[in-house]
Amino acid sequence: MTNGLLGKKLGMTQVFDESRLTPVTVIEAGPCRVVMVKTVERDGYEAVQLSFGEVKERKLSKPELGHLKKHQAPPSRILREFRKEGDVTVGQTVTVDIFKKGDWVDVIGISKGKGYQGVVRRHHYAGGPESHGSMFHRHPGSIGSSSFPSRVWKGKTLPGHMGAERVTVQHLKVVEARPAENLLLVRGAVPGASNGIVIIRKSNKS
Repeated sequence: MTNGLLGKKLGMTQVFDESRLTPVTVIEAGPCRVVMVKTVERDGYEAVQLSFGEVKERKLSKPELGHLKKHQAPPSRILREFRKEGDVTVGQTVTVDIFKKGDWVDVIGISKGKGYQGVVRRHHYAGGPESHGSMFHRHPGSIGSSSFPSRVWKGKTLPGHMGAERVTVQHLKVVEARPAENLLLVRGAVPGASNGIVIIRKSNKS
């Protein structure tokens, strides 16, 4: 099979057990269809390509549509590769039952975009005095010498675009898996906004 699958973040809720309340993120995990099985002989490495989220044909480019039709797969929104584990065949369906309660997973998503932000919010600068008369509140301050090097060093933490980047949250515990509803409940927060696409993989950490 594979070590993970694709899903959609639905939102957060809380689960009660005998001793405590646990905040969980609800993920619609799968079902995913196996579009292609890559082999060492043909592709140089082993992997399983999964598809998720059917869409209309007009929403895909001709190369995307041609690739899916070549492997008799329906038009799909997302294609991703996962590590191959055991036997798997093209056309097979991967569901949330590859996970069970107590498993540890890594979840990958695109974080919420926050637009153009200053150094205080983007890089957690302390800023200057907030009292009257101070001309230095939320500015970055000095960013380099004038005579040498007469430029700003690469890597300087300055204002800029924040968020909307790939984020991996490691070692989240599976609180509950519901194969009948294609739902996976993991403890804690998952990157991205509701209805965002996420990748759920078995964690390498014990």
